[in-house]
Amino acid sequence: MPMGGSGWGRGRGRRRKMRMIGFIPQVRHFYPALPPVSQPKPPIFMTYEEFEALRLVDYEGLTQEEAGKRMGVSRGTVWRALNSARKKVAQMLVEGRELIILPQGNEVPRRFEEEV
Repeated sequence: MPMGGSGWGRGRGRRRKMRMIGFIPQVRHFYPALPPVSQPKPPIFMTYEEFEALRLVDYEGLTQEEAGKRMGVSRGTVWRALNSARKKVAQMLVEGRELIILPQGNEVPRRFEEEV
């Protein structure tokens, strides 16, 4: 393996696979109704991938396997995204923190006809 500055130039690991998402969420920012009493904690950031996994499994009732097929990823990837999204939602509710949903740049919205 090359050492120093003359590496392979692409960073570590493989490129992230494109994630198919049903739609771009219209509402991407949630915040507590009451202002914090003390210094506010930093916001929590959720990716579109995490949002989509949460939507497909918890909202639409799909299995992780079915959600993985819709997103074009493995069941394990869905499990990791779902686990992370659930933790972030719980943290937002318990700690009264902002939640901001942001893209990572590897999401592709699915056309409605493809879901049939």
